[in-house]
Amino acid sequence: MYGTIDTLYGEIDTPYGNSKGNAMSTTGTAPPARAAALDPHLRRLAVVVVLGAIMTVLDSTIVNVAITALGRDFGTSLSTVQWVMTGYTLALSMAIPLTAWSVRRFGARTMWLVSLCLFIGGSLLCGLAWSVAALIVFRVLQGFGGGMLMPVGQTMLAREAGPERMGRVMSVISVPAMLAPVLGPLLGGVIVDNLNWRWMFFVNVPFCALALVAALRMLPRDEERGGDARLDVVGMLLLSPGLAALVYALSQAGDGGSLTGGRFLGPAAAGGALVAAFAAHALRKGDGALIDLRRLGTRAFTAATGAFFLYSAAMFGLMILVPLFAGIARGDSALEAGRLLAPMGLGGMATMAVSGRLADRIGARWPAFGGILCVLAGTVTLTTLSPRGGNTVIMVAMLVIGLGHGMIAPSLMAMAYQGLPRDAVPAATTGANILIRIGSSFGTAATAVILQIAIRGQIPGASGGLEEAAAHRTAETPALLTNAFTQTFWWVAAFALVALVPVFAVPRRPERAATTAAA
Repeated sequence: MYGTIDTLYGEIDTPYGNSKGNAMSTTGTAPPARAAALDPHLRRLAVVVVLGAIMTVLDSTIVNVAITALGRDFGTSLSTVQWVMTGYTLALSMAIPLTAWSVRRFGARTMWLVSLCLFIGGSLLCGLAWSVAALIVFRVLQGFGGGMLMPVGQTMLAREAGPERMGRVMSVISVPAMLAPVLGPLLGGVIVDNLNWRWMFFVNVPFCALALVAALRMLPRDEERGGDARLDVVGMLLLSPGLAALVYALSQAGDGGSLTGGRFLGPAAAGGALVAAFAAHALRKGDGALIDLRRLGTRAFTAATGAFFLYSAAMFGLMILVPLFAGIARGDSALEAGRLLAPMGLGGMATMAVSGRLADRIGARWPAFGGILCVLAGTVTLTTLSPRGGNTVIMVAMLVIGLGHGMIAPSLMAMAYQGLPRDAVPAATTGANILIRIGSSFGTAATAVILQIAIRGQIPGASGGLEEAAAHRTAETPALLTNAFTQTFWWVAAFALVALVPVFAVPRRPERAATTAAA
């Protein structure tokens, strides 16, 4: 598809090589020490990626606090307004599988600019929406652009960094993912309390316009594109709807359904069948598939993405439990509940840079192991909460969890690329993002269902609905709800504990280069 390695990269014969000659050869010898530094070109690329990605990730959570305001302004039911979030999430899921093919066909720079323009246009239209139906349609457009931005950005950074600097650049790309669940509800609460909800979308425009200007000035021209790259239409018709069905099923379970109800089982069965059919199709088609699964069968990729899948389930479970506990069990406002997550972001940013360097030097296994132990310690601390306890315990626990998250995310993301040839990077990025998206949706849904079961067990006659628990309060309700939440925190700790199994399968040290045969 791309010709020979010599033709494509000139004098560099490595799968991760670049025009600066800063990757290592396929013989496995280490490059000079100066080659492993983050050169100015790579730093500029990282700035462009973070600028473009941060608002798209924030938009996954910023709207959560505006559901009531949207329902009131449009005069519609909350079940309809929920599609403002669900439509965005489904569009994200359906766009991700197209990333690998679009990067091969049109180039990473081109797709970055196109995706950013779609996101800016969708944001502006969302702010101008005249009805809830129009808002949902524009959110889908916004989500389709945002869905490709993160994997395209990861592809550009992974290609440029090479195996020797992968941990550090993955620390950079982890920043938006860390800030989103922390700043999203806070920023959304400030806007809803002091401005019109439309400014949640208008605020994207200047930030993303700045990212667009930076991309036009700093991103190199596309040299790695294949005019003969054909879209796997069959694969697209199987995988994109299959992922959308799975994410929709999990969102239905998390929004008050159950893992055995029809709203979950029907879409989940259809989505699972479509994804399984895609896997069979991709293994048979090989290099021409939407995602070439055969190229991703390395121990590093399988172990790292498996661990990230399980860890994402635990992390996103925590992200919904903490604000819900503050709002439902203690009656805090949305803004007060959102503040409890802020220490997590601070902790993550404190350890990300260090963990990236460690992953480059000693491999991802031990940084990820230490990070999960931190997450476990913080989560177990949350099982000791009391209804009248102050915020100090929660904030300290979230700080410890953030310290662990900053060690886990860059390490596992970097390890997923180790040993892969350069032209497999887009497929690896797409596959990893798909697994993380499903893992986070599963964690959110499973945690919500477990919490509902725990509430029914604590409050006889209750259906488990959070609105019901908040509306019918007695003197004993806070203590009973606190018991339900602490029980659920133990389940989240169990999810994180299981993630240790694939972590121990991660190679001890990073693979210094792909083999000549793989290249």
